[in-house]
Amino acid sequence: MSGLTRPSRFWETLAVVIVKPLSWLLIKRDWRRGDRIPRTGGVILVANHLSWADPVLLAHFLYDHGRWPIVLAKSSLFKVPLLGYAVRSLRAIPVYRGSSDAARSLHESAERLKEGGAILFYPEGTCTRDPRLWPMTGKTGAARLALETGVKVIPVAHWGAQELLPYGEKRPRLFPRKTFRVTVGEPVDLSKYAGLPPHAPVLRDATADIMAAITEQLAVLRGEKAPETSYDPDGR
Repeated sequence: MSGLTRPSRFWETLAVVIVKPLSWLLIKRDWRRGDRIPRTGGVILVANHLSWADPVLLAHFLYDHGRWPIVLAKSSLFKVPLLGYAVRSLRAIPVYRGSSDAARSLHESAERLKEGGAILFYPEGTCTRDPRLWPMTGKTGAARLALETGVKVIPVAHWGAQELLPYGEKRPRLFPRKTFRVTVGEPVDLSKYAGLPPHAPVLRDATADIMAAITEQLAVLRGEKAPETSYDPDGR
């Protein structure tokens, strides 16, 4: 396994020793259809975003199902002393926003996929602002990467992290013990976009298909009917 796709044994062991016991302590699990996650080869995992806690909880789920998740993280985190070194050592990819370097994260992600890595994408780009916590409209990065590389896109939906640590809060709500629910869908069918130039309309449509797949899985978890249209934070 390439060093681009997994941390060194030291850092992987350290992360597992810290995260897994903490996760077991804080939450109960309702994990479904982890068998749909490919165990080898490059893959893009796309998920909804509810809480600052869900990347850690979702990483536990993915690790237990055979994949080390390569997370895209804000570039500012890489500049924080000690934390930046740890984030980089855990093979996270910096995301440069609002700069000429914005494409670098996608280029690096493509390289990791070629090496057989599993990239964890939050297409919304931030925790959902939808009042009912359904997924918002997505950014086009995951779709662009998928069409460029041809790798599978696997939708992953989760529910419960927002009860442990609601968005914007710094103190977790530990009691009563929360349940973290996860389910995995079939690969998103993007075949109709194969060979098309990656123009904005194509990327928007492919992104809408990706978000619809995540939302469909979340509706299963919540046992509710999803809204007809996704919340758009830009008001479009």
